[in-house]
Amino acid sequence: MGLKIEIISSMGQVRAADWDSCANPSGSPFNPFISHAFLYSLEKSDSAVRKTGWLGQHLLLKDDAQRVQGAVPAYLKSHSMGEYVFDHAWADAFHRAGGRYYPKLQVAVPFTPVTGPRLLAPTQEQRSLLLGGLRQLAHERDASSVHITFMPEEDWRELGRPPWLKRTDTQFHWFNKDYATFDAFLADLSSRKRKNIRKERETVHAAGISCEWLTGSEITEAHWDAFFAFYMDTGSRKWGSPYLTRRFFSHIGDSMADHILLVFARRAGRIIAGALNFIGSDALYGRNWGALEHHQNLHFEACYYQAIDFAIARKLKRVEAGAQGPHKLARGYVPKSTYSLHYLAHPGLSRAIADYLDQERLAVEEDQSALAEHAPFRNAVEDEF
Repeated sequence: MGLKIEIISSMGQVRAADWDSCANPSGSPFNPFISHAFLYSLEKSDSAVRKTGWLGQHLLLKDDAQRVQGAVPAYLKSHSMGEYVFDHAWADAFHRAGGRYYPKLQVAVPFTPVTGPRLLAPTQEQRSLLLGGLRQLAHERDASSVHITFMPEEDWRELGRPPWLKRTDTQFHWFNKDYATFDAFLADLSSRKRKNIRKERETVHAAGISCEWLTGSEITEAHWDAFFAFYMDTGSRKWGSPYLTRRFFSHIGDSMADHILLVFARRAGRIIAGALNFIGSDALYGRNWGALEHHQNLHFEACYYQAIDFAIARKLKRVEAGAQGPHKLARGYVPKSTYSLHYLAHPGLSRAIADYLDQERLAVEEDQSALAEHAPFRNAVEDEF
């Protein structure tokens, strides 16, 4: 059958079942962020729409019978905010040289630095068609570039050929070695790191703070009201203008509550902090956090240690704790590469960035090697004492 690419500007223009059959096909690990429910919630809540600089340009690969065989979540962007793979310097350099960097085409889940499928099709031939479709769409929309961020390593290696440029970065993930309890995980750490984590957790407990987990129907609008206050506090301090609207949290609460874990911290009967996580079939994804009271080590407890506890209880393979954070290394999270592909239409800009990325990938590799030397886990020498 012939295959054709159709462009839609709204997730409302494709049936959820059709999109999800490509995004999370049966037998594959479930990734909540590429689901129709999550992407449509970003749109319906006015979080990722044209007026915020995220114009939907999603690709659908259809056969002659108009059945959806593949898809790509893509956005025409007028800025580089909310992506976590930074190209501001590229935009500035191109502007100084007389070029126009925006609009650009971004293949991503808005505001979500989580690795997951981006070219949502089962075969290499179909993914190659979608890759070609992205370049054609960029030219049709007069976009300077195409950026596919937080993609799986296997797709990055398979499809990362000229004119596509390859980029890497580092996150910190926790991996479950079939631990039965949190203490079993601690037993894997060096003595110093183990004692430090216990001390941090005891500090939170000594402050009269307890944590609770909420999932599914346990989460109410009152809980979202409380969490949004935390989110706004953190977002206003970090970015000046938080990305997600209050309506977004209601939408995901309605459509995907069973894939959500809210961790709330209470003191004296009052909710004082919270962390939002999403539950995949094999991973827990930490996303947003905030607090109205600031206590020593509360961030580590609510975001990192409670996530590990939950992953152990649910027998999840890993915890992905979001972007940045070498401080996570001391808390049992280890460096993990992230991958992106970039197409720059202007030959001169493409050459300059290619040279830069060659050096950046080497620097990322060297940095990860250095970080690995400070891994928190026990070694044979320590085990002898």
